[in-house]
Amino acid sequence: MKKADVGKIKIADYTYSLPDEKIARYPLEKRDSSKLLLYKNRQLSAVNFSAIAKEIPENSLMVFNNTRVIHARLIFEKITGAAIEVFCLSPRAPSDYLLNFQQRESCSWVCMIGNAKRWKNDVLQMQVEINGETTLLSAKKTAKSETDTVVEFSWDNPNFTFSELLEVAGTLPIPPYLNRASEAADDSTYQTVYSAVEGSVAAPTAGLHFTPEVMESLRERGIKTANVTLHVGAGTFKPVKSETIDEHDMHTEFISVSRETVQALYENEKDLIVVGTTSMRTVESLYYVGKKILQNPQIPQEELLVSQWEPYGEENEVSPQLALKAIIDYLGRNNSEQLITATRIIIVPGYQFHYPQGMITNFHQPQSTLLLLIAAFIGADWKRIYDYALQSGFRFLSYGDSSLLWAKATGG
Repeated sequence: MKKADVGKIKIADYTYSLPDEKIARYPLEKRDSSKLLLYKNRQLSAVNFSAIAKEIPENSLMVFNNTRVIHARLIFEKITGAAIEVFCLSPRAPSDYLLNFQQRESCSWVCMIGNAKRWKNDVLQMQVEINGETTLLSAKKTAKSETDTVVEFSWDNPNFTFSELLEVAGTLPIPPYLNRASEAADDSTYQTVYSAVEGSVAAPTAGLHFTPEVMESLRERGIKTANVTLHVGAGTFKPVKSETIDEHDMHTEFISVSRETVQALYENEKDLIVVGTTSMRTVESLYYVGKKILQNPQIPQEELLVSQWEPYGEENEVSPQLALKAIIDYLGRNNSEQLITATRIIIVPGYQFHYPQGMITNFHQPQSTLLLLIAAFIGADWKRIYDYALQSGFRFLSYGDSSLLWAKATGG
């Protein structure tokens, strides 16, 4: 569908009543004791998440987002006593996550500022102690837009990397709809057991249900796994405030996919299941990256960003597998094992999916882009699914229960 058509989608049509008591404020003691809603061939049922391997066809490929949530929220206290929250969203200089985390003197980030009116042009400071050594961490505003501020951080002890400073001085940014402060336990419960690559400011929550035992049960069944990295931005919690979706601006998120994973996707045309909306957005973005490469085989990697409305432009479809092959060849020509780019893709009803037949996902907020993605994947039955979950005692949002949904195009 064209943007002119999907842009008219009214966000008010994608809402439901979510009672406060249905929102899970804390996770269950055992991750895989959560409920799993099953939707296939338009039938609904429920099982314990620990039994998920039995619901996945043998020889399937499951794709996980291995991003790790960082301690992105820094609280500076001014001499006046005012507390200023500096919420790190994405690295500015260096713009590469790994390089930025490795800096030992200074770096800058795009940030959201809490209590911004109390922070003029002064430099914020806090004393940080790590293993008996101290450093003075400073924060200075260098640029500002309507929504974000670029903040330069500097510190006077080169023994510490910025990653180490964040880990000690910052706190984990749990979702605002939990209506509570982060606690020590969130440091482990709000990370997936397979998290590996630092960068997210929110967890890929569909993965929170997996345990080492569940992962082993998948291996025993012959189910293959692959990883992608999408660093989840704070925009994932951004409500859609416009009446129609064409006025909503999607946030940009960093993605990294290995040549090995692209090859695995290329070799598994059937029974591909993505874990979470972030994995879905990453995998589907690969189609448009591949199309760009097919149109210009010499395109610089920094020009491979997938824009918000790219899927709804001119009709120039190519084979999904051909798009993946183009990426594999592109990485080979450039002697690279990793595709690194970014995506702003928005997936709404009318979107044409290219790869996954199934997805594992939690239950999302009303009138959110994540709910629109679910509706795009399974159709109008999303309402019936959410009604079933509400009536059957499922727990909602980040720390809630999950679902295994099979696409409408594959009999779901």
